[in-house]
Amino acid sequence: QLQLVESGGGLVQPGGSLRLSCAASERTLDYYAIGWFRQAPGKEREGVSCISKSDNKTYYSASVKGRFTVSRDDAKNTVYLQMNGLKPEDTAVYYCTADRGRLCTPVNDYRGQGTQVTVSS
Repeated sequence: QLQLVESGGGLVQPGGSLRLSCAASERTLDYYAIGWFRQAPGKEREGVSCISKSDNKTYYSASVKGRFTVSRDDAKNTVYLQMNGLKPEDTAVYYCTADRGRLCTPVNDYRGQGTQVTVSS
C-alpha cells in the first residue's frame, strides 16, 4: 500500500516562500497522479495542484496559479510544491494525495497526514 509523508510546512510571513515535499513509499511516475489539496478551519477542502501520471502535466487552482509550482523527482519518489508569494489566505493544512488514474480527483486512493502552513506577520 502506497504511503505518503508530507513535510516542509511552517510559519512564514506574507510574501515569503515554502517548499512542501511529499515523499512516497514507492515509485509514482507511471502509477499515480499526485495532487495537493488544502483545508483551512471552517472552510471546504480546496484542490491546489496536480501533476499527472506518466506525462507530468501540471494543473493549478486559480487561487495559486502563478505563485505555486508542482514538480516530481522520480529518482527520489518525491513530489514538491514550491509556494512563493504566500498570502494569509494560503494558511491551511496541506495534504498530498495519489490517484491511480491519469489525473487527480476529489476521491483519492491515498492521502498523507498533512502539514500545517501558516502565513502571518
